[in-house]
Amino acid sequence: MSLFLLKRLATLVGTLIGASIIVFLVLEILPGNAAQILMGPDASPEAVAALATQLGLDQPAWTRYWTWVQGLLTGDLGDSYTYGTPVIELILERLTLTVPLAVMAMLLTTVLALVVGVTAAARHNKLGDVGLMGLTQVGIAIPNFWFAIMLILLFSVKLQWFSAGGFDGWGESTEDRMNALKSLLLPALSLAVVQAAILARITRSAVLEVMREDFVRTARAKGVTQRAVLWLHVLRNALIPVITVMGMQFAELLAGTIVVENVFYLPGLGRLIFQAISNRDLAVVRNCVMLLAAFVVIVNFVVDVLYAVIDPRIKASDI
Repeated sequence: MSLFLLKRLATLVGTLIGASIIVFLVLEILPGNAAQILMGPDASPEAVAALATQLGLDQPAWTRYWTWVQGLLTGDLGDSYTYGTPVIELILERLTLTVPLAVMAMLLTTVLALVVGVTAAARHNKLGDVGLMGLTQVGIAIPNFWFAIMLILLFSVKLQWFSAGGFDGWGESTEDRMNALKSLLLPALSLAVVQAAILARITRSAVLEVMREDFVRTARAKGVTQRAVLWLHVLRNALIPVITVMGMQFAELLAGTIVVENVFYLPGLGRLIFQAISNRDLAVVRNCVMLLAAFVVIVNFVVDVLYAVIDPRIKASDI
């Protein structure tokens, strides 16, 4: 097991290094001058040059890259050009909203996908299967920002059950936290619908494949009920492709909050990235994008480890 983890950790570190180089280079070739944008179009060249020197934009690219990497390793991400505050404080503040939103969306995705996928597989080629798969096809086709607007029109404007947007913070009392969770429910649902539709179809296919195995027929021959066979035997063995997609979806949900947070006017990481791009605040954009890339890599590492836990044959074959 130790050799398996070491190989995966080496891959993780190498991928993070490669991602940091790509993120830095991509932002370097973008047109425009951050100092010019901050100073305005009427600023004198001398003032722009002075601000560029203050921000370190006049240094060679490799120097700025190495300084940035050192900051990533020590937690010193520099100051935002726009807000004038440490980038790490901005990111941590926004993550207190974005991470719970992504977790809530992932929980909704998982519950909906497993129920729909297993139910459809149990009714293979019957009306229930066809109907559920038709609904998932519709879910895949719906853009999450359009679905978010529809949820606002129905539950906020017409029924007035939820607020149309905004976030008052987590507060200190239980009531404040419940209100905060309530304000994230519609955004989480709008994020979860498309992902749940995709995961449900993959779950159905994986369950159908496992249901053809010999041990399933043996369990049925011993008198085990179909429900017990599906949820206790089949689903566990069908989880490997499902967990793969779940890992990628969780990372995608964090990145996908950019649009939904703007629709619901939520002060999360997605909205911070959107504002930083508009203001060409490269210090914020670079670190936020690297954070998302690191999260994707780490999630894939965790998924690889779960592979070995669920199916030890994968660990043995890798070694």
